[in-house]
Amino acid sequence: MKEQILDASKIVLVTFLFSAIIMPVMKKIANHIGAMDIPRAEEGHRHIHKKTTPLLGGVGIFLGFLFGYMLFGEQSVKMNSILIGSFIIILTGIVDDIKSIRAHQKLLGHLIAASVIVFYGGITLSNITAFGFSIDFGIFSSFITLLFIVACTNIINLIDGLDGLSGGICCIFYLTIGIIGFYQGRAGSLVMILTFIMLGSTLGFLLHNFYPAKIFAGDCATFMGFIIGVITLLEFKGPALTSFFVPVMILGIPILDTLFAIIRRLLKGQPPFQADREHLHHQLLGMNFSQRNTVLIIYGINILFALASILYTLKDPILGKIVYIIIFIIVLWFVFHTSIISEKTPKRTKKIEEKLSIIKKKKPKQKKKTKSKKKNTKK
Repeated sequence: MKEQILDASKIVLVTFLFSAIIMPVMKKIANHIGAMDIPRAEEGHRHIHKKTTPLLGGVGIFLGFLFGYMLFGEQSVKMNSILIGSFIIILTGIVDDIKSIRAHQKLLGHLIAASVIVFYGGITLSNITAFGFSIDFGIFSSFITLLFIVACTNIINLIDGLDGLSGGICCIFYLTIGIIGFYQGRAGSLVMILTFIMLGSTLGFLLHNFYPAKIFAGDCATFMGFIIGVITLLEFKGPALTSFFVPVMILGIPILDTLFAIIRRLLKGQPPFQADREHLHHQLLGMNFSQRNTVLIIYGINILFALASILYTLKDPILGKIVYIIIFIIVLWFVFHTSIISEKTPKRTKKIEEKLSIIKKKKPKQKKKTKSKKKNTKK
């Protein structure tokens, strides 16, 4: 066990150092080729930053991933498919970071990358088992797998709206999968090697991306989501996890935030993937939390999902379910007390606005009285 921990620590440390060192180089390259995120004030822009920031941080993570694979990975058909698919994802992201491309063009790149995983790598989602129930996808397994990989690829990109947010959530995911894998005796498997390589590479990026960020992942943040989808499928196919539900629940926050965004936009009659300023982090910022504290709060909620997943898998499934239920109650409370789904003003907000309107109505009257008194004294 100690040897396995040392091996995993070595993978994380080496990839972390490589990624941390290469990020300043990526900043210079981004400046040179014009891959810069310029603050925009138009309605619907999701980002909060106020200064021009280099992109291509996701490329740095990808290079850390390649470096880790060369040192610690083993060649196989599955691994080859992951490398090819990752390259397609990164290439699509780089093109979009330099010169924005249309959503359907990006989607095409993501579908091609996912197809390499499914049809060349042979990694498919054939059935789902959760809480004792099982669903077999049969002939639709390839199609379902494609949808799942594309969804994971975009979920992380959609939540990437604050410094350190997407990178931190991904690190929580990798660490949780790593802990589960360790306790189940699979430290040397392909999925564990991938997990620890990505943990180190993403931590190296997070060192430069946490508030105030010196570099952004850009559209290459899709690479993190892509690998998360692959790791989830590999973890599910192995004998360790009895439920596909567990790794998915570790991503509770980004999945719920994306789901709320789609519902919100459909209710408004907007395209499901049109950018807006109503995401979870925008709601927390609207409650006067700072950027740093908003990110830390979301980390905390995601850690709760991770702990529930660890409890459910390794310790006590019943206790894990109870923690999941508690988290969902908190999430529902948040939904009904904010405008994350609907623009209808929550009851609590209405009461506050009513009080403010009463105060505003009173203040002008008081000013008029004081003015009239001054006029009388002059006369």
